[in-house]
Amino acid sequence: MREIWDRLWADVTTDIVASPQAALIPLAVVVGVLAVPSLWHLARHVVTIFHEAGHGFVATLTGRRVRGIRLHSDTSGLTESVGQEKRLPLSLMAFAGYPAPGVLGIGAAALIAAGYPLALLWIVVVVLLLVLVQIRNFYGFLVMVLALAATVAVAWYAPTEWRVGVAYGVAWLLLLGAVRAVVELGGSRRRGGAAGSDADALARLTRVPGGVWVALFWLVTVGCAVGGAWLMLAGLLPE
Repeated sequence: MREIWDRLWADVTTDIVASPQAALIPLAVVVGVLAVPSLWHLARHVVTIFHEAGHGFVATLTGRRVRGIRLHSDTSGLTESVGQEKRLPLSLMAFAGYPAPGVLGIGAAALIAAGYPLALLWIVVVVLLLVLVQIRNFYGFLVMVLALAATVAVAWYAPTEWRVGVAYGVAWLLLLGAVRAVVELGGSRRRGGAAGSDADALARLTRVPGGVWVALFWLVTVGCAVGGAWLMLAGLLPE
């Protein structure tokens, strides 16, 4: 047990100076994944996990109790909570989902820029564990177990250069995947779908049109993506 804690402590506290390739190769991979529908469908589950984690986190902060999280095969998700039915807590919870991956992505980028990409992998493990205990359907449980097992395997067994690359990949996926998810939401609403989306829930709660909320989602996620890219690339690329 002491060896395990020593290893974890070393990973969390080790300052690593990454090469430009460590950031750019994962970026190229993530862009490719986002461009191929079948690959994006798989990767979008990761974005959905952090989307629902955002709902759950804000629900807890506002005094509501999370009853459970469900993940579905179409990459959608649902976070159920109970508590006072006040508009402000419900609105904050509804708003939190789409920005959450981007906000977490810029946090991940800041951690990487500070030299702690290995620590990021273990933080992801903790977040996945917290979400796992809230899962209430079999498909969601399966997705979470696979995601958790893959992350732990990389964080523990992969060579350091691979772990650094995966940490960059996670940050890029959260940042860029958050933007794509919002673009998909906007497209779905224009086609008359997504009637039960977060934007429509916000429209009902605040009487502000859903399109305005989609635009706010877009501004936040794009801002996070730009900020995260600057954090991860500014110190690596030649001036």
